Amino acid sequence: MDTITPIKGMSSGVHLMVKTDKETISVHLGPAWYIQRQDMKIVPGDKVEITGSRITFQAQPAIIAAELKKGTEILKLRDENGFPV
Repeated sequence: MDTITPIKGMSSGVHLMVKTDKETISVHLGPAWYIQRQDMKIVPGDKVEITGSRITFQAQPAIIAAELKKGTEILKLRDENGFPV
């Protein structure tokens, strides 16, 4: 889990590097101020399930997460239209 500033002038955001059977991919969760206020904590080695949209960011594949599930906990990040909650 890292905090990055995707584009100069934007606020910092939180992203994860998620390893699957096929690849390791960057998953963009949302603004750091929002993620830090959530009860769900994610640590290396956690098994997560992510729903979102696959994009290309800085010439690399990435996912913009709409929902992150860890065990029975669900962190909703975007609504069904892709807008941040």
